[in-house]
Amino acid sequence: MEERVDDDVVLFFEFLAAMGVAILTIVAMPHLDIVTNVTILNGVAILSALLQVITQCCAKERNRFLLPSIIALVLILLGYALFLYLYITKHRTDIKMIIWVGLAVGASFLVSFNWWEGYLRLISVNSSSVLLRELCRDTRRCQNMLNILTSLLRIAVTACVLGAYVPLAKMDWNIVTSIPSRETKIIAIIIGVQLISSALCHWFSLVACKMHALRRCFILPLYLASLAVMVLFVVPVIVYYQEYRTSLNGTAINFTSYCNQVVDGRNPSLNGSVFPQLVLDVTHTLCFLDMSKLADIGLLTGSAVSWWLGLVLATLHLWYLSLYRIQRTQDLFMRRLYEGGFLEQSLLLNTRFDIQTTAKRKKFTPLDPVKVFLCATMWHETYDEMMKILISIFRLDKYRPKKEGETSDVNFEAHIYFDDAFRDVPGSQGRHVNEYAEMLVEIIREVYGIFININKGLFKKQQQIPDQKIVTTPYGGRLVVTMPHGNSITVHFKDKELIRHKKRWSQVMYLYYLLGWKVSTKCFKRWRKGGGKGESELYKEFEKEKHNTYILALDGDTEFQPAAVMLLIDRLKMYPRVGAACGRIHPTGSGPMVWYQKFEYAVGHWLQKTAEHVFGCVLCSPGCFSLFRAAALMDDNVMKKYTIKSSKAQDYIQYDQGEDRWLCTLLLKQGWRVEYNAASDAYTNAPEEFKEFYNQRRRWGPSTMANIVDLLGSATLISKRNLSMSRSYMVYQLFNLASSILTPSSVILMIAGSLTVLLDIQPNGALIMALIPPAIFLGISFKIKPDTQILIAEIMSTLYAFLMMIAAIIIICNIVKDQTILTPSSLFLITLASFYLVTALMHPQEIGLVWFGLLYILCIPSSYLLLSIYSMVNMNNVSWGTRETAPAAGAATQAARAPQTTAQKAKSTLTRFFSRGKCCRKLCWRGSAEELIVSRDIQTMEATEPDAQPQNTIVETVRRMPEEEWSSGQQEPAFTCPNQSWVTQLQSLSDDVRLREDTLDEDEEQFFRELTAKYLEPLSVNKKEQKNMANKLKEFRNKITFVYFIFNAFWLISTFTLQLLSSPLFIQVPKLNINLQYTGEYITIEPIGFMFLLTFIFLVLIQFLAMLYHRICTLIHYVAFLDTESMSEKQKEQQALKQVKDDESDDGEDLVFSRVLNSHGDGTLV
Repeated sequence: MEERVDDDVVLFFEFLAAMGVAILTIVAMPHLDIVTNVTILNGVAILSALLQVITQCCAKERNRFLLPSIIALVLILLGYALFLYLYITKHRTDIKMIIWVGLAVGASFLVSFNWWEGYLRLISVNSSSVLLRELCRDTRRCQNMLNILTSLLRIAVTACVLGAYVPLAKMDWNIVTSIPSRETKIIAIIIGVQLISSALCHWFSLVACKMHALRRCFILPLYLASLAVMVLFVVPVIVYYQEYRTSLNGTAINFTSYCNQVVDGRNPSLNGSVFPQLVLDVTHTLCFLDMSKLADIGLLTGSAVSWWLGLVLATLHLWYLSLYRIQRTQDLFMRRLYEGGFLEQSLLLNTRFDIQTTAKRKKFTPLDPVKVFLCATMWHETYDEMMKILISIFRLDKYRPKKEGETSDVNFEAHIYFDDAFRDVPGSQGRHVNEYAEMLVEIIREVYGIFININKGLFKKQQQIPDQKIVTTPYGGRLVVTMPHGNSITVHFKDKELIRHKKRWSQVMYLYYLLGWKVSTKCFKRWRKGGGKGESELYKEFEKEKHNTYILALDGDTEFQPAAVMLLIDRLKMYPRVGAACGRIHPTGSGPMVWYQKFEYAVGHWLQKTAEHVFGCVLCSPGCFSLFRAAALMDDNVMKKYTIKSSKAQDYIQYDQGEDRWLCTLLLKQGWRVEYNAASDAYTNAPEEFKEFYNQRRRWGPSTMANIVDLLGSATLISKRNLSMSRSYMVYQLFNLASSILTPSSVILMIAGSLTVLLDIQPNGALIMALIPPAIFLGISFKIKPDTQILIAEIMSTLYAFLMMIAAIIIICNIVKDQTILTPSSLFLITLASFYLVTALMHPQEIGLVWFGLLYILCIPSSYLLLSIYSMVNMNNVSWGTRETAPAAGAATQAARAPQTTAQKAKSTLTRFFSRGKCCRKLCWRGSAEELIVSRDIQTMEATEPDAQPQNTIVETVRRMPEEEWSSGQQEPAFTCPNQSWVTQLQSLSDDVRLREDTLDEDEEQFFRELTAKYLEPLSVNKKEQKNMANKLKEFRNKITFVYFIFNAFWLISTFTLQLLSSPLFIQVPKLNINLQYTGEYITIEPIGFMFLLTFIFLVLIQFLAMLYHRICTLIHYVAFLDTESMSEKQKEQQALKQVKDDESDDGEDLVFSRVLNSHGDGTLV
């Protein structure tokens, strides 16, 4: 009942405002002069000025804008007084004019009820009225529904006023129908221009405010708008009047005579130019004045100036309005609607009003500070890759330093989780870290030394690196480094004999450690201590801390700039339902495979990810550079379900092959939004070899399909729970899934079309020829090894690339020869190239990637046909496939090891002997380049041993060499190795930095023991279960592969059958030449191919429109970021980079650092 009363009150106010707008514009303004009509609109600020005075008087402190608001109210009232006096004294006996004037004043006052809501909210804050607070609360909660009802109410009120005014004014509706066609067109054009221009003006005003160009691009232009309109209309009147006086050759004439002779005596037809008639119409509205009398001019000018100054003073607070970097429209304006009839006044008065004290400007309340945990996972990264990510972390430490006693808007803490970091060393009491871990520690020392002296001169004394801590933990070990500017970086060395390894389990480890221990346990301890706070208050603090804690997921080879992280943080800070946000990923490397991936990544981000962001949610936030909200990860069925071990065949595909996509699936199911920010650039290494690329996509393809099917299976539930994922968006994803499934057959049809053009044969024959090679490849792939499959695919990819190039050339030649572009092949080629070219132009800093698009088109058969076959056939192989030190044995079956020959056994024994000798040298490694090469040689030798396992097999076996085997090859005593544990090993690496051994807190140690026992205990070896799961994976592979390729077979058979039937079933399209003229011939297209072509164009068009919208939003965000970023920080960073470049230019040892530090430094702006 109370909500019904609140709605009635709101609709009553809206009824008054709608009535005022209709009466003012339809009834009153046609009878007033042009100057009054332009300036009386400024008088609609009267109620706003009055409410400002009341709002500030109700506040507990004196306010700096109280006096301007009072003066504004007085000036507006003065303007109305001068206006009434002028018109009443000029028309003392004209009752109708007095009525029009009274209606104008009353209607303008009613119009001012448009903006009552924002002031009433401020009044309710300092008021004891419960009814007032409930009214504001209900209005805010039902804002969207009220906007709809308000719009309908305005239409109804306007129609009623117009319907009542026509008979009351004794007019006939036949006048409307008898308007000549030319005048009708002019009226329609004027109305259309007004509607379009007002909508554009409103949109550009929003953009200006969100870009933080509030003063120069919003307030000032709107202030000058009414003055500019008045000058635009009044100046031509004066010019025409003076020209007429000059044409009389000195004959005296006043303005009244000019009105009687020229204005009133003119021919009203519009056969000539429209502008002179328009000027005379404007002059007619001023004819009631005597321009020779200063009193008349003074009264008219005085009312106009009073209204204008009143509006300026009533909106003076806008000059001091504070905005967040990403300002939400609902927080910037009181209401979403705007008044097209008086747009500038509507925009100025609709902007929110803040109470500011007289003593000082109201301090801008920033958003709550956030805590960001940078979490990188490492395994076998190279020197350059480790250097890149460490420089990025140290650069972020410099960008946001941590100072004691100061509160920063963002606090950082970096964690690196190093998988499988330990190895056995003969003669040592404990396990040692491997060469990769040693290299990481040495790189930390190197980068630390550069950043701590980054502002030092070349000949100044260099600052020494302070002592750091090294800790033994239940999972292995930990290195804690305090970076030069106060933030910390912790390296967690994981021992796979103590804790479960692989990337997903490293993520589970840091999720539970950072969110469970550092966030939840801290709040729980605070609750146990009490401290005078109630349980509900502590719970609110805990929820707030979860909401303001973020995790930045990184790969071990990711490179990024601080601005990229800040742009992602902005998205999560301003939008509470955003659970994750990802940036623009740029693949790095060299070679044709990387060139192909550069364009593939670009197209995927330009079109697909932007469409997902605009129409719904991003389905995959890549683990190499994504920001997650702690509250989203700690939600029901997210972090807990992420710890589930794979127990079914499909679980290995969905959970372990694409862990980042599965995590996003869990977030989307819980109603969280996942976004994409195109200005947040990150760089990561891409596979440079054909085999590595195929193995990577062999994991990604089935995982992507499995997660999308999972989402579509829960489409009804997700569309209800997740407001960003509508049913139409789920249909869009269904179309994408269907198109990806039918991609192989579509490529075969494209190849058949190329063969038809190339060999000039029948379509059916070309289809059979195009089908034979992939069918043979599919059949033999079930029998041959994956490496052999990749070799065959590599050869076929080369042949297909030549075929695509020849076919493209022939299609272009046929377009020139036949003088037509209206063929399926040419339409597909031109449409695809046009979309990609225009899309690239919208990304000017990436336009050079267009050249890689040529390679992308040549590789379509390889990436969409052969790769699909390879991925589906090897779906049962769930090994990682990349960065492996040994060839990945098929995860589905563990082939029996072939017996070694005598020569192989001798070679293996010698290899182990020399390897152990080098290992002892490695323990005393100091980081020189020669010894680094030796360590990599050890890795290569170890990789050739048959016992080596890939990182991500089905059930990983922890294999340890028997002590007898080690001892049999031991050639020197154990005491010759000086380091007896990994602690002393790392302490002996360098004299520049001292690693002080420390102990772990007892509670934290107990936490890790319980965490390991519950979730992260190393997987046990069970040959029977392993064999059983391998069989299940094969069965699952066979089922999915059958369904996948049977759909493609149906598609091909349908096309083949339609080509055999008679021509009436084909679609005939008129053949047009290049000039789009009909040639008299027809082109026949099969219906299925035509529908596929239309579907493809439709999907690309949708993605293109989404890209345009997303580009605008990205531009707004990036410009706002540049405007709000601290200039001093930018200058310091540029100076530091320049200093490093100058200092390191002559130092050959640090050339790598200079190159990595400055690479991608600017990033992609938008």
